[in-house]
Amino acid sequence: MAGRIVLFGATGYTGRLAAEALVARGETPVLAARSAERLRELAAELGDGLETAQADVSRPQSVRELVERGDVLVSTVGPFARWGDPAAQAAIAAGAHYLDSTGEPEFVRRVFERYGPGAEAAGCAMVTAFGYDWVPGNLAGALALREAGGAARRVDVGYYMTGRAGSGDMSGGTRASAAGAITAPSFGWRGGRLVTERGAKRVRSFGVRGKERPAISVGSSEHFTLPRRHPELLEVNAYLGWFGPASRPMQAMSLVTSLPGVGTALGAVTGRLVKGSTGGPDAAARSRTGSHVQAIAYDASGSELSRVVLEGPNGYTLTGDFLAWGAAQAARGGLRGTGALGPVDGFGLDELGAGCAEAGLRPV
Repeated sequence: MAGRIVLFGATGYTGRLAAEALVARGETPVLAARSAERLRELAAELGDGLETAQADVSRPQSVRELVERGDVLVSTVGPFARWGDPAAQAAIAAGAHYLDSTGEPEFVRRVFERYGPGAEAAGCAMVTAFGYDWVPGNLAGALALREAGGAARRVDVGYYMTGRAGSGDMSGGTRASAAGAITAPSFGWRGGRLVTERGAKRVRSFGVRGKERPAISVGSSEHFTLPRRHPELLEVNAYLGWFGPASRPMQAMSLVTSLPGVGTALGAVTGRLVKGSTGGPDAAARSRTGSHVQAIAYDASGSELSRVVLEGPNGYTLTGDFLAWGAAQAARGGLRGTGALGPVDGFGLDELGAGCAEAGLRPV
């Protein structure tokens, strides 16, 4: 018997996309959020028979009451570094499986290092960052490494947007997460181990549709998950190519914010000025942009062994569809293992590839 799917943050921008995708799949998620009125409105829009539940991160017990063992808790309540802990803690306390939509390096690391052992003890699985950040790179990286064979020692992953992006094509939650990612410490896989380093420490370019485009280094779940499957890896790099010519200035900014006290002070300011979920691009705006993700595997001498390129719809659209697919799989026993898992070890490489293709993300 399938467990319930509980969507926490359902009335926010990403939550609504996930709710719509779940209903489109024939699922009947429990819609959970802070406002009873907005929950009623969303349930009415999506169709009859959807259960709703009020919960607020400021009242952790209300979040814990959302789930029980066998359920799947999907959290879209960000910025996660600020508001993500109650849902993660609730899942472990109940022994419920957990997925979230974060892309924030700080919270990704928290799930793997702080919450993963508790989830394993509780017999449940946690799959963090199960959206555009960072499912496509996990898939592309695993495919490139499979093609490269055992000679691979390094893999670089690059994330890009295609199409015609506008100033309104980033949600409030993404802005808040991006601001935190610049000011908070990040990490990388260097010399066969995880090390702390500042975000945007490195800049490199990838060839995207015949044009070299720069990208900044960022901490992602690939740093935790790809070395698990390929222990021979000495280096894993993930790069975000959203910022174009601003990539070098962002690298300089990250150096300044790494100075003692500066990052903390700037983080406090951005925390006040940049709010969480304030809406995002509508369907028409999302249709103008797409996703391009590539992974390149190298041998010990730096020679390229393999390259995998994936392209698909807008990242927000992908995130909603990924969460819906993952939650449905998890509710039916499709997760492989317990503790903090990556997309590939959580669902299997071929199964993940099929799920991503279903959402429109395919090799090119």
